[in-house]
Amino acid sequence: MQPTVVIVGRPNVGKSTLFNRLVGRREALVDDSPGVTRDRREGEGSLADLEFRIVDTAGLEEAFDDSLPARMRRQTEQALDEADLVFLVFDARAGVTPLDEQFAGWLRTRGANVVLVANKCEGRTGESGVLESYSLGLGDPIAISSEHGEGIHLLYDPIAAVVPQAENGIDSAIADAEEVEDENDRVLRLAIVGRPNVGKSTLINALVGQDRLLTGPEAGITRDAISVEWTFEGQRVALVDTAGMRRKARIDEKLEKLSVSNSLNAIQYAHVVALVLDGEQMLERQDLAIARHVIDEGRAFVMVVNKWDLITDHKAALDRLHDRMQISLPQGAGTPIVTLSASTGRGLDRFMPAVLSAYTDWNKRVSTSDLNAWLTHATDRHPPPLAANKRPIRLRYVTQPKARPPTVILFGNRPEDLPASYLRYLENSFRDRFSLSGTPIRVLTRKGENPYHDKK
Repeated sequence: MQPTVVIVGRPNVGKSTLFNRLVGRREALVDDSPGVTRDRREGEGSLADLEFRIVDTAGLEEAFDDSLPARMRRQTEQALDEADLVFLVFDARAGVTPLDEQFAGWLRTRGANVVLVANKCEGRTGESGVLESYSLGLGDPIAISSEHGEGIHLLYDPIAAVVPQAENGIDSAIADAEEVEDENDRVLRLAIVGRPNVGKSTLINALVGQDRLLTGPEAGITRDAISVEWTFEGQRVALVDTAGMRRKARIDEKLEKLSVSNSLNAIQYAHVVALVLDGEQMLERQDLAIARHVIDEGRAFVMVVNKWDLITDHKAALDRLHDRMQISLPQGAGTPIVTLSASTGRGLDRFMPAVLSAYTDWNKRVSTSDLNAWLTHATDRHPPPLAANKRPIRLRYVTQPKARPPTVILFGNRPEDLPASYLRYLENSFRDRFSLSGTPIRVLTRKGENPYHDKK
């Protein structure tokens, strides 16, 4: 088991910058404004030959009610319960503040294994703050600059002290790296996306069975794409909660732009994307924009109608949704629709089977013989229209070069003259013939070589 290292501190001291430095990539959202991090974020950290689980937390604040800062604090407390080592980070340039003192005392009462980290010590800045921090009673501070990478190596010894010795050997490290790589290949990456306040975080909490992510009546609580590891019936799943995406015209803050950019990246690297809709406001303009983006990215796709318990006429609501999809989202034909209530758990048991089915379809490969049998049947049933010069278009054969999503290439004499409507017919025919739902299908065309070309 890898040790867990938790980063804590008051807002805007550079916790997320240190997290990014230890995981080796810009994973956590970073901005100059305080309070950017709200949910706790987990990652695989490394330092020299050490590997560990690293947890970034929200800035500690003095709040104990049901407010958003208080709920953020409770998330940090849950992370501390699992910690083998705690880095208490403070801003050395600002010096030790009363809030730093208060939380240092609080950590001592919890009996946590705490190491004091003085951040923003680039050059000679922060020297007075480092000296001042001895008053916290947490031993010698470690002076670093997360942003510039200075002093990061000094964190090696405290981390090594909590790493099991058996994991420090070279052979063991290589074996562990191979095992992690093999496991990562088997992890299903599932991104939960949608407009603000449709219940994305509530859905993930319901799936994992704990309050892992911050939820509440406030819109836009989630700012960063947060990955939560989970196992469903033996299948490892990385649930990725994303920030709510609004229309570009309504986004004027830099932080929200960064949040939306992270959400788009989560879609790009997901295997399956679940678009969560508000049951009382289904498939609005922004929902359609998100759905089209998911399909354009070629991700397996599931549509989730949340807050279904608030709908009185279920049949009429589903009819409206199907009509809306037929008119405004024809490229989403066959997308599975799951109705549920994340808050009550009703219908939740149908969600993951739909996701796994879409994932299977996304990986589908069809033999060449079956493909050509399908093409013959499809063209016999509905022959291609004539080309612009009134000459017939003949589709000779078809192959599938790749899956994820299923992609087929049609070879013929004048494929460039095939209208988009006929290509949609072939796509829908392919989907129906091989029972593929919940995945985009790519139908490409190539001109077949003329065996008599250049021969005299």
